[in-house]
Amino acid sequence: MKIAIISDQHFGFKKGSKIYHDFFLKFYEEVFFPVIDKLGITTIVDMGDTFDSRKGIDFGALAWAKDNYYDPLAQRNITIHTIVGNHTAYYKNTNEVNAVDLLLREYDNVKIYAEAEEVKLGNLNTLFIPWINSDNSQSTYKTIKQSDCRIAMGHLELNGFRAHRGHIMEDGHDAKIYEKFDKVFSGHYHTRSDDGRIFYLGNPYQMFWSDVNDKRGFVIFDTETLEHKYLNNPNELYKIVRYNNTPRQTFKYQDYAGKIVKLIVEQRDSHKEYEKFVDGFDKVDLVDLNIVDQTVNIADAELNVDEFEDTLSILDKYVDELEFSLSKSTLKSILRETYQEACNVT
Repeated sequence: MKIAIISDQHFGFKKGSKIYHDFFLKFYEEVFFPVIDKLGITTIVDMGDTFDSRKGIDFGALAWAKDNYYDPLAQRNITIHTIVGNHTAYYKNTNEVNAVDLLLREYDNVKIYAEAEEVKLGNLNTLFIPWINSDNSQSTYKTIKQSDCRIAMGHLELNGFRAHRGHIMEDGHDAKIYEKFDKVFSGHYHTRSDDGRIFYLGNPYQMFWSDVNDKRGFVIFDTETLEHKYLNNPNELYKIVRYNNTPRQTFKYQDYAGKIVKLIVEQRDSHKEYEKFVDGFDKVDLVDLNIVDQTVNIADAELNVDEFEDTLSILDKYVDELEFSLSKSTLKSILRETYQEACNVT
């Protein structure tokens, strides 16, 4: 039996921003639904953070999620096993009150897992592991220890894996406890990484500048062979353009319509030609254009392009340069969570 695994969909991102949800919709309409229809998928595992904010959701975003995702799945009679993640748990110390349970009770095909539980997928017993916190950690680790499942799926925060580009988690839970499983699939980190046994599958689409050039999508998993395959989302929202006296006459501006573009100026011999090149973006409907001019020296210091590619990388580098006795990885995690919450402030 083949099932689909998806994680970290973050419905309601940026308070239901139309720009982002239109971008999300391209994935569902052009990639996700066509694949599950073609393969005859009847079961989906959602590994957490289905909704973006633990504190609430914009009504428009909730209607969008139901109209464009949950209703189409209900019409297809597809069962959705939904694991509670940290963004969908209202309190940080318990999963008891959570968004997916409260918002999706009308759907008989949606099954919610707030505690660790063994579930049969086809003929395969699978251990579902929701977000681990102070309230459920003892019972969760007891369930993990007693389980004889070959496969585990959850929303885990493990050390040694890539949380986002340039940041390997040094804190978090020890991965050794999962050595008993043949494979472990997890959500939570938005970028893909694995150690051959534990697989962070990443989220379906770009949401931050730190996602640029990273592969996104979902997974098809065979419960008989235990093989899994990534299905990539070809759509991109963030694009980087490097200007090196680039001739505007041959530049394909139309490829950037509907994108958030960062223009990095590396060489500019003619200011007039450069201005005309930039003006060319006015002919297409960009979401936003940010310009990083590397030809200008600031305090005689050379600029590093990577420092400008995303806010999270800048924050990580700042923390790395600090001198104090506290855990830098913990501070990075706090800053990452704060930044993601700030993205929802309008």
